Amino acid sequence: MTVNFQYLHMPESNSLSEIVTRNLQKLQHKYQFMIHAEVFFKLGNSTDGNDKICEIQLSAPGPRIFAKSNENNFEKSAANTLRDLDRQLRKRKEKFQQRKKAI
Repeated sequence: MTVNFQYLHMPESNSLSEIVTRNLQKLQHKYQFMIHAEVFFKLGNSTDGNDKICEIQLSAPGPRIFAKSNENNFEKSAANTLRDLDRQLRKRKEKFQQRKKAI
């Protein structure tokens, strides 16, 4: 699986890239059908402090999977986004298994 990172309105961070890559590899180990990931880190304009945004878009069989989260730091935002992706991937895997049983 290939992972592309884009940092918008902020400098690149190797530590963030490593954290997200490690967690995406764990997801890919659980869900082998993942093909490609696009990760976006953005600095928003929020006045309440929740202006660190993480968006991840996954390519897999079927429609693309997308999750977005904004928190007060990028690590929390990435963790929430990855948790949402895990939930979506689990549902997609269950659908695949139901279709295989039906055939």
